[in-house]
Amino acid sequence: MNIAYFVETRKKMGLSQKELCDGACTQATLSRFEKNGQVPTIKILIKLCNRLNLSLADLFPKVEQASSALNQKMSDAEFKLITMDYTKAQQLLAEIDFAHIDNDDQRLRYLYLQGYLTTLLEGETTDALFAFSQILAAETKDYAVIYNLLALTGSGMIYAGKQENEKADFYFNRVLKEIYDYQIRTTTDVWRVLNIVYNCGKFYSDVKEYETSDALLNYAYEICAENHVTYYLARVAFRLARNQRAQGKELPEICDYLNDARAFARLNRNFHGLKAIEAYQQKINLTVAEK
Repeated sequence: MNIAYFVETRKKMGLSQKELCDGACTQATLSRFEKNGQVPTIKILIKLCNRLNLSLADLFPKVEQASSALNQKMSDAEFKLITMDYTKAQQLLAEIDFAHIDNDDQRLRYLYLQGYLTTLLEGETTDALFAFSQILAAETKDYAVIYNLLALTGSGMIYAGKQENEKADFYFNRVLKEIYDYQIRTTTDVWRVLNIVYNCGKFYSDVKEYETSDALLNYAYEICAENHVTYYLARVAFRLARNQRAQGKELPEICDYLNDARAFARLNRNFHGLKAIEAYQQKINLTVAEK
């Protein structure tokens, strides 16, 4: 709240604290507001603002508008991330000046998105690790828990991409010890938990630990069902299909997962995922035809 603007307006109107607060509140209440930032009740604040011809918005318009616009841009980038439109997500993030973000939650969100997009677009791994390191070094607060888990997951993804599986396993194991205790409260929480669980499941699939991978991917399925969120279902079903094939399961079971994956990809306009699913289906068809 821009209290300095409030005080400046009072003084320009030639009103003392005693004159302004007369009949609205005690002078001590007004003094605590102007000197210490102790905001009075909303009814009192409105009365004081009305006497100064101020609206509540006059006290904090720029901060609220900037914060809202920034949150919207980061939400758009995060949504592009979960729908696999990584290039567009990076373009949106590039429009944000990190140096001007003064909210801790927003700073952590930016760093998480930057780290993931750098990793997924195969940028400099040192840049991604630096972003994740800043998150892990940040002061521990309730809102930071999910970002810590995302940073650990992202670090694991980096080492998995470099085929350094022992290091990757270290990070994914740390995540798995904590993720089951994380309380999901919002839709954004669901996105992030699914991001973590899916990428852990993907890693264990890639290293052929299918029992662990299947358990994690089925857990992701449950999260989607319980929270009525479908964005990750295409990826989860597609990965389960590949797991089943790698384990020599029957073709109808594999195709069921592929059909689910295709349907959810279409539903959520995940065209990148749909293209990968179709290519994999053709590969299976060719293998069956050869037999």
